Amino acid sequence: MNQLEAMRIFAKIVDAGSFAAAARSLDLSKAVVTRQVAMLEAHLNTRLLNRTTRKLSLTEAGETYLETCRSLVEQLDDVEAQISNAAREPVGTLRIASSASFGLAAGTLLFTEFRKRYPKVNLRVVLLDRMVDLVEEGFDVGIMTHGMVQSDSLIRRPLMGGDVWIVASPAYLAEHGTPETPLDLLGHPFVGLNGWTSSHNYDIENAQGESETLTLRPVYEVNNAMMVRDAAISGIGFSIVVSALAQPALDSGEVVRLLADHKITNIPVGVSLVYPGRQHISAKTRAFIDFTVDYCREQFGFV
Repeated sequence: MNQLEAMRIFAKIVDAGSFAAAARSLDLSKAVVTRQVAMLEAHLNTRLLNRTTRKLSLTEAGETYLETCRSLVEQLDDVEAQISNAAREPVGTLRIASSASFGLAAGTLLFTEFRKRYPKVNLRVVLLDRMVDLVEEGFDVGIMTHGMVQSDSLIRRPLMGGDVWIVASPAYLAEHGTPETPLDLLGHPFVGLNGWTSSHNYDIENAQGESETLTLRPVYEVNNAMMVRDAAISGIGFSIVVSALAQPALDSGEVVRLLADHKITNIPVGVSLVYPGRQHISAKTRAFIDFTVDYCREQFGFV
């Protein structure tokens, strides 16, 4: 027996005044309605309704039980309506795990524009630079670099691509000289991003397609790409920086690009929108996914 359904039928019988009228209202057969009430009475071990050929009345137990039935059914209907509305309209709290570098560089504008479009959605953003288990840690969606995604079962929507550049500040180069070949880099202090490659091995390819692997030993290592870029700006040494973060510093003259005719081929670059599954996604999550993809297409021209 579905007890909630039986309670709903019992209340409808009382409201309709008969089993037959309740059956028509619920689009059920009279036999089903009768059986549900009989099972409910058997479950409670008490009679709820007095039945005669011409009249239907509540027993004392039925009167008490009816009040509770109506209250529970109304609460259930209210909750179901709220959930159903939430599935259609973006409302509630959206929990986002974001790459710290993306969040600091571009997140504020993205989140601000999203809130303007969907003011009923509250954002809870956590900036991270580590592997993240979205489901286990209770996030609805993530904006992540390749190395942050822990599970292959998640859906990924690319948001940004790019290259990595070798950069250093003009002041550092004026004092220590400019590397002209990949091997020259070994004579300069290196600022490294933690966890980007295995043992800081970098495959560097020249314009002719010839590649060599350099193992660079960081004098300063940190787990945030913006801090790596800022360390290069400060003059600690040279660093390898995602082009999207390096470009503003290059435009302002804070850094100079080294070995511009070379490229590093073994570093996965890019930021993706990550979320669990395609089915039963809440309206707030779907709205954020669609908005973010459109926003990044407009801003970065990638997706």
